Amino acid sequence: MNSFLKSAFLPVAAMSILMATAPIVHAQDKDIVDIAAAAPNFKTLVAAVKAAGLVETLKSAGPFTVFAPTDEAFEKLEKKKPGILKTLLKPESKDLLKSILLYHVVPGKLLAADVMKLKSGTKVKTASEKEFTLIFAKKGGVLLQGKNTVHVIKTDIEASNGVIHVLGDVLLPPDGKKHHGKMGHGRMKKMKKMEDKD
Repeated sequence: MNSFLKSAFLPVAAMSILMATAPIVHAQDKDIVDIAAAAPNFKTLVAAVKAAGLVETLKSAGPFTVFAPTDEAFEKLEKKKPGILKTLLKPESKDLLKSILLYHVVPGKLLAADVMKLKSGTKVKTASEKEFTLIFAKKGGVLLQGKNTVHVIKTDIEASNGVIHVLGDVLLPPDGKKHHGKMGHGRMKKMKKMEDKD
C-alpha cells in the first residue's frame, strides 16, 4: 500500500453515510477524462483541464485520485469572485489554472474502502506538491481544507486509470510554498470548531 493509501481520506462512519446517499458508479473501461467529459456536471472542469493542458496527463496510466468540483462548485466560486473563471481560462493564466487543478489530484488510486484508519487532521500531498488537510465533522461530513474548506459529496467513481471523488466546491491551494507536517495549537482549535459546527 502506497504512502497515500496509508493516509486515506474517509473514516468508516463518514464513508457509510456518503455511500448511503450517493450510488457508486463503475466505469472502469473509461479513463478519468472520458468519464468527466461524458458526465453532465463536469463541463467546466473539462474545459479547465483542456485549457491547462492536462488532458494527456489525466488520460495516462496513472493511477490518479481526482477530487472533482462540479459545475455548481465552479458557479459558487464565480459568485464569490466574479470574472475569475474567464480569467483562469485565458492562455496567460495557464500556469495558475494548472496549479489549482493539480491541487485536486493525488498520485495513486484511493477508494473509500482504503481509508478506514485515517485520523482527522491528516495531511495529503497533491500532484501540485502542496498539501490539503482532511477533516471529519462529528455529524459525518468529510471535508478537505486548503485555503478554503470543501465537502466531499460523492465517492468512488472508478476509472481505468484511477478514481474520482466529487467536491461541492473548488478547493483552493494555500498561499505560500512552505507546508509544515505538524499543526500548531491555534490551527487545531480552528479545526475543532469546524468539526463541531459541521
